[in-house]
Amino acid sequence: MLTRKQLELLDFIKTRMDRDGVPPSFDEMKDALDLRSKSGIHRLITALEERGFIRRLAHRARALEIVKLPEAMERPGFNPKVIAGDKVDPPRGAMPVSTVHAMELPVMGRIAAGVPIEAISEVSHHIAVPGSMLSGNGQHYALEVKGDSMIEAGINDGDIVVIREQVTAENGDIVVALVEDHEATLKRYRRRGNMIALEAANPAYETRVFPDHLVKVQGRLVGLIRSY
Repeated sequence: MLTRKQLELLDFIKTRMDRDGVPPSFDEMKDALDLRSKSGIHRLITALEERGFIRRLAHRARALEIVKLPEAMERPGFNPKVIAGDKVDPPRGAMPVSTVHAMELPVMGRIAAGVPIEAISEVSHHIAVPGSMLSGNGQHYALEVKGDSMIEAGINDGDIVVIREQVTAENGDIVVALVEDHEATLKRYRRRGNMIALEAANPAYETRVFPDHLVKVQGRLVGLIRSY
């Protein structure tokens, strides 16, 4: 028999999996159950696992398997499914997967796809990202896009871009560039001798050109997440 809080948490996890395709974060669980700390969520998760209702998957961020539901929560057609950062029911023609590896990345505020904004250095929140989106062994982070200067590259205002940390770039790469040590912008990178051109993907914006010592590459675009 489950306690009221255990039932509330199990129902919240199930509802969020059905809606979003990924389990909620511990912070979201804490807020939903009006608990003061995440330690209470850890205890509830452990209790649900010990009673056989859920199973945590090792070495995967925010990966839970709902094994069964109590009679009070059973719904017609319920089948246990593993949710690990992707949708339960993929679109027709999508490749089937049994478990999708997901990682939590810090969202380091907003990045300008338009006129550069002040450099970003603080984490605003975290987001689950499919592991297949991450390239190589380097560090990654995410940024929320502000502006429309990259719309012809398929990057819209409000999108989340996934960035691989690196300090070099090839011509044509879309990069996070730090300009004069205080402005950050998302643009296409072009080197022309000792000059760096930061190109927009929108004819309404001009290409900006700087001496190479004024531009520092902070990372390269490797993925994009959009909410509808």
